[in-house]
Amino acid sequence: MAEEKKAADKKKTKRIKKSSFYKIEEDKIVRDHKCCPKCGSGVFLASHKDRFTCGKCQYTEWKK
Repeated sequence: MAEEKKAADKKKTKRIKKSSFYKIEEDKIVRDHKCCPKCGSGVFLASHKDRFTCGKCQYTEWKK
């Protein structure tokens, strides 16, 4: 019974495929998500309900 309770307490996380960050247009790969202007071109900004956030340097852009 204790095992059932532990399994119910764990939060399920939603995994996002990295391939969903890119699109293919006319033989070119185009980035679909915003990139961090502070870290460089390789880091994507995470999309939250009210903001975009960089996980590396904590740069934040607020949505309007």
